[in-house]
Amino acid sequence: PLSPPVRNFTLNFTITNLQFTADLAIPNSKKFKSTEKVMYHYVDPLLQKSSIGPAYIGCKVMAFRSKKDRDDTGVDAICSYRDEPSGANFSRVMVYHELSNMTNGITTLGHYSLNSQSLYING
Repeated sequence: PLSPPVRNFTLNFTITNLQFTADLAIPNSKKFKSTEKVMYHYVDPLLQKSSIGPAYIGCKVMAFRSKKDRDDTGVDAICSYRDEPSGANFSRVMVYHELSNMTNGITTLGHYSLNSQSLYING
């Protein structure tokens, strides 16, 4: 049997208590790697608890971006899941609401504060 196709969606949000530094723009820097690890630590469990949880594979941080004159840091990630015929259909609206609920209305992610207007999910 064929394994179900892997689908991606983008996940973007802005952290308001993480100052953007030049080394966050460099994918192999220590700062990028350590910040990326923390992101996975917080984001993975949320998506595992969401409606796509059983099909969820993982996210990869593509970039950290400077926002608001470097006071804030934008996060761009690509997340993957298996498109299982029997599984829950991926609904970005549903996942958005679930993530919103799990982050106190898009305000907190672990020890990070989020810009509540900054969450985007694109299937």
